[in-house]
Amino acid sequence: MDRRTAQKVAACGNAGISRRVRPSTFAVFLGITSLAGCSKAAPSRTAAAADSVIPAGPYGDAVRRGRALLTATRDSLPSHVGNTLRCTSCHLDEGRRETGSWMGVFARYPQYRARSGVVETIEYRVNDCFRRSMNGAALDPAGPDMRDIVAYFAFLSRGVTVAPPPPPGGSSARLQKWATFKADTAAGAQVFAASCAKCHGAAGEGTAGAPPLWGAESYNVGAGMTRVRTAAEFISRNMPFDTPGTLTDSQAFDVAAFVNAHPRPDFRGKENDWPNGDPPPDVAYPTRSHH
Repeated sequence: MDRRTAQKVAACGNAGISRRVRPSTFAVFLGITSLAGCSKAAPSRTAAAADSVIPAGPYGDAVRRGRALLTATRDSLPSHVGNTLRCTSCHLDEGRRETGSWMGVFARYPQYRARSGVVETIEYRVNDCFRRSMNGAALDPAGPDMRDIVAYFAFLSRGVTVAPPPPPGGSSARLQKWATFKADTAAGAQVFAASCAKCHGAAGEGTAGAPPLWGAESYNVGAGMTRVRTAAEFISRNMPFDTPGTLTDSQAFDVAAFVNAHPRPDFRGKENDWPNGDPPPDVAYPTRSHH
């Protein structure tokens, strides 16, 4: 662990964790929307650390509580969540799945993000997801809930060196493979009926085993998953939940377009996103600096 990461971990209460983990890309939006599946377990793509790996004492208590907040978000933080999603609806396997992983994220903040046009702290990033993907309200950046969430990120990031700034374009460059696809929402409706409705409901309303994909209880229009390319990437890698990776790229893109063609809550202030006039081509709404 390099000096800067050690100092950051120490701030959360334990600078001595040094177990190595494989860095992963911190994908779209913490809490960002959920296209997670139903009750049948999918094969885990990353090893989940046993509770015995989490150290005893105050730091370990904070790590465990942070994990609990992220896996039972609405029940734990009802005044901050405005829908029926939870953070691990999208960040699967408690944030260890490759797409949407929190492993290593602690070592990659602060970082500049074009959507806000500022250098964001990890606390800022978490709150952006509460406001957008959870359609709720921000946490106190200095409060115990945020502290414990960040402690869990620090634990998952142990041994990861501080990364250089992301290249220009960031996630948009990573999603470039989808630029050549043309959405067919009629075909997407067929994919949804055959592969998604069993978990998410015929009308996308969600079930006991999977969250809603549109409507009042889903992510709002400001969430990253309203971008069809972002949603297609997530679906392609993770859905259907019990048989991930079985959809073709065209099917993933079409069903992403179908899902995002449905109404969902608005996000106040969305027009101020990408203030430097550099929104991605699939942004779901006009911005002042670009339109």
